[in-house]
Amino acid sequence: MEEKKKKRYKNYHHKPVNDKNLLVATLLNLVITVVEIAGGILSNSLALLSDALHNLSDTFATFIAYVAIRMGKRKADAKKTFGYKRVEILAALLNAVILIIICFYLFKEAWIRLQDPEPVKSLIVIIVAMIGLGANVLAVALLHNDSKKSINVKAAYVHLIGDSLSSVVVVLAAAAIQLFEIYWLDPLVTFLIGLYLIRESYIILKEAVNILMQSTPEHLDLKKIQYKVEAFPEITSIHHLHVWNLSESEIHLEAHIEVGADLKISEIQVIRDKVERLLRKRFHIQHITLQFEFDAPHGKGLISGSH
Repeated sequence: MEEKKKKRYKNYHHKPVNDKNLLVATLLNLVITVVEIAGGILSNSLALLSDALHNLSDTFATFIAYVAIRMGKRKADAKKTFGYKRVEILAALLNAVILIIICFYLFKEAWIRLQDPEPVKSLIVIIVAMIGLGANVLAVALLHNDSKKSINVKAAYVHLIGDSLSSVVVVLAAAAIQLFEIYWLDPLVTFLIGLYLIRESYIILKEAVNILMQSTPEHLDLKKIQYKVEAFPEITSIHHLHVWNLSESEIHLEAHIEVGADLKISEIQVIRDKVERLLRKRFHIQHITLQFEFDAPHGKGLISGSH
């Protein structure tokens, strides 16, 4: 499990995203949405309308992701000293929340339809859903590589995968309705699609919240950091340790380090270089702030809110 987390982090680490692919995916989904809304109304299919709403959410998702990446490239300034990288995390959070809300709305509509199934013009559903599926598969292919580089793009990518799967299920359900007139399949498909999308959205939501709450990255173990740093003979303890993600690809660390003797600044610098080299190479931490101390009066807890 730990190796899997490390691999996911490395995939996110310092790889540029092709934002033009997001723009193309946005336009594709906008076209699909219009076609499926028209098809859903003509065919009286809630499943196709739910697929259209999913595509509409995809349109917002990919466009928000595109805008976020463009903003994230802006340099730091006096007001935003860390830059705008967390805009992408906010976009991922917003996309996940929007999709969950849409799913619950569709659950409500599907429940009503399940109580009183209505006839559906299944041939129209099959044709329109197949068109939507083709466009969704193309959009998924466009974002596949970039989804491994950014949680923001991953959120949009999950939207698209979910809608591709929903299009497949809609086509199959429409075929069954065409052959056997099983009209309750239409709202049932809506429930199945919604459950899958809620699960995937929750994973993204959890990851985005952890970053915004400055949680310790999942692939890092503070005790291991403590063990490695305190293995240096000059160091007696590391404490007030805080590690967090600024974005999904940039990790920051700050800590107090207690040394066993009253050393010169030049000697401290040698120790600092060794510790920073360890943290970068072994734990892939980019931004490191270390405060060295000797016989400091405050507590030595590994984690502390005081400085």
